Amino acid sequence: MIPFLDLNQINAPHLEAIEQASLRVLRSGWYILGNELKAFENAFAAYCQAQYCVGVANGLDAITLILKSFDFPQGSEIIVPANTYIASVLPVSYLHLTPVLVEPDAYTMLINPSLIEASITPRTKAIITVDLYGRSCEMEEIMDIANRHGLKVITDAAQAHGARYRQKKVGSIAHATAFSFYPTKNLGALGDAGAITTNDKALAERVTYLRNYGSKVRYKNDYQGVNSRLDEIQAAILNVKLPYLDADNQRRKDIAQRYLSNIKMPNLTLPPADRIQDDAWHLFVVRHPQREKLVSYLERQGIQTNIHYPLPIHKQAAYKDLEHLTLPITEQIHSEVISLPLHPMLTDQEVSTMIDALNTFICNDHD
Repeated sequence: MIPFLDLNQINAPHLEAIEQASLRVLRSGWYILGNELKAFENAFAAYCQAQYCVGVANGLDAITLILKSFDFPQGSEIIVPANTYIASVLPVSYLHLTPVLVEPDAYTMLINPSLIEASITPRTKAIITVDLYGRSCEMEEIMDIANRHGLKVITDAAQAHGARYRQKKVGSIAHATAFSFYPTKNLGALGDAGAITTNDKALAERVTYLRNYGSKVRYKNDYQGVNSRLDEIQAAILNVKLPYLDADNQRRKDIAQRYLSNIKMPNLTLPPADRIQDDAWHLFVVRHPQREKLVSYLERQGIQTNIHYPLPIHKQAAYKDLEHLTLPITEQIHSEVISLPLHPMLTDQEVSTMIDALNTFICNDHD
């Protein structure tokens, strides 16, 4: 069986360094808001070509704290892509803001800039872009729309570590960018972890307060904050793995190039190939009108797949108030997407096996 992802395999090359880093933290006696975090924040800000990085507990908190820092009035509308994971929308709801779902482009599966402006009202305060599967949104057009309407742009880059848009790194383009370092990400911790990057000094300072009970000086609380801190052990692990991110991403790009060049299966929609070197290729997501049939076939061939994501937000029980929406592009995408294995530890032979299996499906579609 070719597994979709094996985290033991992913972390094996770094195991000794991770153990040493973890032991260093354990022996230091300092486990929260220490030197490991400072080192990672500085390194990740530099990597993203951003002026500031603030480590937080996870990616969801990163989005939440960005929104909280902007202090939008309750009921303000926040534009969000309709086909994202629910974590992109939950922070909007938590803060009593109103999510406005906008359809994606059917090919890129990213928010369609040409549909954003029609959704802007006097109550709109921000646009959340989601760099789904590791590809940056069309940020030049989106930033132009935001600037014309006085809106903030927040990027959910949970899947886009190292991605670029027109020579700029994701993390340096939007007013603020939220990252997750969940273990499955391109840059993954060994637990929950997240960060915010920005070029806005005031925003960075406010998030630094908010993540720590609204305090920068012990027992002096300037804001009503939360407890959302990237701990020293996870920061130390990320410090170990960050120098290898570009090489890992290049391996992902090489595999994606092979998929794109060699998969010739009819009725299978491949992801865009126009930005192979700019995309982070967190996932390789294809679409097929008979998804269940294809997934079952690949499983019989010893290939494990995944679905990101089977049910759109407006069809989730948690968002019954949005079930009236008609979002045909989003619904079709969610009914067809299949994620193929794509990670740095795949062998060339495994990639060939998957390509051959997909191309052979032409002759076996009666199974």
